[in-house]
Amino acid sequence: MPNAKPNRKVIERLADLFRRNGYVRRANPVRRKKEKARYKKGDEVRLVAESKKELAEIRRLLRAAGFRRRHPFAKGRQWRQPVYGVEEVARFLELIGEAGTEESPRARRSAR
Repeated sequence: MPNAKPNRKVIERLADLFRRNGYVRRANPVRRKKEKARYKKGDEVRLVAESKKELAEIRRLLRAAGFRRRHPFAKGRQWRQPVYGVEEVARFLELIGEAGTEESPRARRSAR
């Protein structure tokens, strides 16, 4: 299913959720080279849900788009739904029209 193009509405909703307050975390290549096995951070997209209902929607959308759903986690009064891996992150960003994005929408807004 990862090679199948998802429904346009699924893509648009994922893009809206990401642009609202999602973010990308990239691995630090310098630390990875220096610390080797001790540095285990990888590329990751995090979608932020305001409620459990919205989290369920995000998980449904990710599944419809062919992404492997990982375990969400709570942070503050919100939920984070991660998408892990270099290939998955690149595919997610390309799908929503943010290919090549190195920073979060929030960081881009504050830089303006």
